[in-house]
This record gives sequence, C-alpha cells and structure tokens, in this order.
Amino acid sequence: MRIRVLAVGTKMPAWVNQGIAEYAKRLPREYQLQWVEIPPAKRQGESAAQLMAKEAESLRKQLRLGEQCIVLDVAGSIISTEDIAATFATCQMEGDELAIVIGGPDGVAPDLLSEASKRWSLGRVTLPHPLVRVVLAEQIYRAWSINANHPYHRG
Repeated sequence: MRIRVLAVGTKMPAWVNQGIAEYAKRLPREYQLQWVEIPPAKRQGESAAQLMAKEAESLRKQLRLGEQCIVLDVAGSIISTEDIAATFATCQMEGDELAIVIGGPDGVAPDLLSEASKRWSLGRVTLPHPLVRVVLAEQIYRAWSINANHPYHRG
C-alpha cells in the first residue's frame, strides 16, 4: 500500500522530521509512506482565498491519477483511529493508493475540498501544522498496527 502525504509548508523543525521518521521506520515494507512538502504560496498582500487557490494548484500537480485524495480539514468528519484503519484496509483490498493532504496556514481551497474523496478532521481543535504531521504519522502507524493485530494499539 502506498500512502503519500502532501503537506503545504517546508522547513519543519527537527523534532517534526524525527517524529515522522520514527513512525515511518516502524512500518513494514509493504506500507510505503512518502511525505511531499509543497511550498506555501508567497504572502504578498493577496487574500486568503487567492493564496489557497495557488496552493490548491500546487497540490493538484502532485496528485497522481487514480489516487484517492483525503483532505485533513477541521470541518471534515471527525475520525477515529479505527476509521483510519478501516479506510486503509479497504484501500489495501482494492489496490488503491492514497494521498492525504495537509493544507497551508489558511486551509484548503473549497474546490479542492469538494474534489476530495474524504474530508477528515483530527478533532475540532486547531493544531499547528508541524504537530499535525507528527500526529498523522503516529495515526498511520497505529492504524497499521490495528490491521496487523500488532500489540501497539491496545484501545
């Protein structure tokens, strides 16, 4: 199974990269996890809508044909780890590849949100983007552990 995380933002603190790397190395070879950083639109007096549109264009260029696109969005469906695991299990059975999108500081453009196959919310709290990356990496690993009956998840 291939999962690509398309994240708007670059130059993350070392602790973010270390956290992501820690969970990625725990995954078995058949779970290919790739992180793709998308440079944020340059903030030069444009509106938030214009900036989100530019970032959506950059994100679309990274999406691959046939990839199921899931966007993280505070207004999306609140998901559980078990929901993530179920999605992964279905994608594995159907041979789907996933792209999980983390938007920029202004969010994700409405048109890209409407094109996504799913909109997930990690909760109704607003999390800083670096922390979202580590939380998502851990949840991907935890979802794998549920599907593999690994003892990591004891929930």
